[in-house]
Amino acid sequence: MPREPRPERPRRVHRTDWMSLLCGLLFIGMGIRYLTGPDPDAVVMAPILVGGLGFAAFVAILAKVIRR
Repeated sequence: MPREPRPERPRRVHRTDWMSLLCGLLFIGMGIRYLTGPDPDAVVMAPILVGGLGFAAFVAILAKVIRR
């Protein structure tokens, strides 16, 4: 007995969440930096963290504006 073909289901495409992606990459990069080599100075890493989070937010806002 042959099987009936399944009806075609439209493919769902999810939009990229740029804020999450960039923040995740930032934290992975900082974690790798702490695991390899000598410990970096916290006075240097704190502004890099804040600047990276600000950049991720800026990109996320731009992506939201462009999508509309």
